[in-house]
Amino acid sequence: MARTADPERAAARREAIMRAAIALFAERGFESTSAAEIAKAAGLSSGSVFYYFADKRAVFRALFERDLPAARELVARHATGADPVASLLAMVDVLAADAMDPLAPGIMVELVRQVDKDPELAQLIAETAATQHAGFAALVERGISDGSIDPELDPGEAAQWIQVAIDGAFLNADPDHDPRPMLRRMITRFLSRPCDHAGDHA
Repeated sequence: MARTADPERAAARREAIMRAAIALFAERGFESTSAAEIAKAAGLSSGSVFYYFADKRAVFRALFERDLPAARELVARHATGADPVASLLAMVDVLAADAMDPLAPGIMVELVRQVDKDPELAQLIAETAATQHAGFAALVERGISDGSIDPELDPGEAAQWIQVAIDGAFLNADPDHDPRPMLRRMITRFLSRPCDHAGDHA
């Protein structure tokens, strides 16, 4: 029975380390946070971080490792929706939800600072972004085909701008303000055919 409990305890301690690390990294930055401080904040002994992670960078990288499988699942879940615009906006809602986390701006800034220093992190972020991009582009292409999206748009370029808008929500996050309604409005207008709002300023 003891052996069965060990993986569960290890998983719980890894989770505690990541929870402590994300708060410290967001508040103080990666470089100014020590592994000992992370362990203390997690309620563990000073050397515990290196028992569960190879180094401090592995802790930071672990904060983003779940994003890739989550992105794949999100894209698969919305890929065949009857309304491609509605499916696309549902994806936006999910991806932008974490922008209301008070830690989001600090972690995004630190990600920008650290991604070029860690090839494994860079690859992980690139694969996650590519997965999201492919999902958005496929939905834009479907919307163009069924007449619900402006045919003048290039699916790949449109997908990229949608991702830029989501990233902007994180970089300018306010925990007291939900950015999703404005994102939905912006993206809906961006995708709509010119004739759909030709009379807006009439």
